[in-house]
Amino acid sequence: MIDGRDLESSFFHTDLINRLCDRRFGVGGDGLIILEESRGFDFTMRYFNADGREGTMCGNGGRCIAAFARQLGIVSTEATFDGIDGAHTASILPNSEVRLKLVDVSGIERLEDGYLLNTGSPHFVKLVKNLKEIDVEREGAEIRHQERFGSGGVNVNFLEPESGSGQIAVRTFERGVERETWSCGTGVAAAAIMASFHFRSDILSYQVETRGGQLNVSFKAQGHQHFTHIYLTGPVSHVYDGTIDIIV
Repeated sequence: MIDGRDLESSFFHTDLINRLCDRRFGVGGDGLIILEESRGFDFTMRYFNADGREGTMCGNGGRCIAAFARQLGIVSTEATFDGIDGAHTASILPNSEVRLKLVDVSGIERLEDGYLLNTGSPHFVKLVKNLKEIDVEREGAEIRHQERFGSGGVNVNFLEPESGSGQIAVRTFERGVERETWSCGTGVAAAAIMASFHFRSDILSYQVETRGGQLNVSFKAQGHQHFTHIYLTGPVSHVYDGTIDIIV
């Protein structure tokens, strides 16, 4: 995560970002986020996948950049920022959690083997049993590149629900990273909404277990396929600061 307010955005090209995200020869990461100046908001969030290409919305990244903005002194406990999918608000809570408002969801496409919906990024969600035994990288890669999802592909989420409860577990294969990521914010939001829709449930708040930890997704159902007030809440922790010399 980089404070880019005094940097030229053109400096961060695809090859450089890919090298920075390399886990053996760079800093290492599933993606890179740049905080930039914004005229109408507290800041602008730009998110790049590990392959160096600018991505769609990153939910956990949105929570982290709000905490980063507070660390930089840009915001206090409330933040408004714009991303590639539109405007977002975030609240930094006293317990070191950050609650992020995601875009509304209108329309869920029921496919033969799962569901397709967009929570700021396109997600395919598949119900499974024995989630821990799923070969996410093999099965996820196979689905992610299928022609039915177009040239951009799709993020793939495997969902195991607990019957009749607000508890679900999710594992995600993320496009652009091209492997399993330990927690995908827009992915768990898609999975929670899909669980409510699939089971015709009146549950509107889900605790979601990922390999990276626990998240909460809450929302309001406005009709059969329209969901609003979608909030993603979870912890954010500062890991380290560092510098790297860029050789061009």
